[in-house]
Amino acid sequence: MEDLHLQPGTLWPAILRQTEHALRCGALRPIETIQTLIEEAGVRFLVRQVSSLARKEKARQAPKEAGATCNAVNPFLPYDPDLFVADISDSHVALLNKFNVIDRHLLIVTRRFKSQEALLDLADFAALAACMAEFDGLGFYNGGADAGASQQHKHLQIVPLPLGESGPPIPIESVLESACMEGPIGKLPGLPFRHAFGRLESAPAASKHAAHAAFDCYHALFEAAGLRAIEVNGELHQSAPYNLLVAPRWMLLVPRSSERVEGISVNALGFAGSLFVRDAEQMQVIRRLGPMTALQRVAVPLVMAQ
Repeated sequence: MEDLHLQPGTLWPAILRQTEHALRCGALRPIETIQTLIEEAGVRFLVRQVSSLARKEKARQAPKEAGATCNAVNPFLPYDPDLFVADISDSHVALLNKFNVIDRHLLIVTRRFKSQEALLDLADFAALAACMAEFDGLGFYNGGADAGASQQHKHLQIVPLPLGESGPPIPIESVLESACMEGPIGKLPGLPFRHAFGRLESAPAASKHAAHAAFDCYHALFEAAGLRAIEVNGELHQSAPYNLLVAPRWMLLVPRSSERVEGISVNALGFAGSLFVRDAEQMQVIRRLGPMTALQRVAVPLVMAQ
């Protein structure tokens, strides 16, 4: 029987090899951006703006892609073989993100359809841990459309660190030192919205212990943030949208109230301190509001926390 488990030391070479292939055949469509640092509340936020050349190219390609987009109900079933990187396990595969803003952005996708609003399970964390053992990266999850998920098929994501060309590897880490912990779970006074923060033990990322520790931390964060599990067609789903960040030493969960602030979409990477805007007008919105205030507007107010 074919071994579907990721072999140590093989993922990063496979990412490099498949990226080169996917670029060559046109399956991978990177979005060129210009990076700007905007500091607010002690965090040096990285804001990426789509370059003018990239916008022109997208406009030119739009008529060609309109028909394909209408038919692409689920791009993961079947997935594009030109974007396939590796078998992670018998439950997950690794794919390149077709329209990537960050180089070597990886999707960790369930082989069978599961809803993006279903709770993460131990297999999800085992697949994420296997990938995080291979390179220095930040894992994240957009729990539902209002949390920035663009696909309904369950998928975690991981991007290499550092997140930008300059500034700290993960900008939001500047507020971690002030964490107020009650046991393994705590709060970050620097974040003016509902959230839950947890520290992870130092353990080999690919070990079963690491996956179990992250899984247990996830459930503790879920409860601490005021979320609960609800049953939908025999499957446990989230009671509300949320974003999850998984770093090698910590996890952060943020419930969401809306997907956009003044037209700007925010996903989990926003809460890592990395935002994405489509043009100069949206960049001005971020400058006017401030990046932290923009995050506050799409999260759940602290006054609503129980």
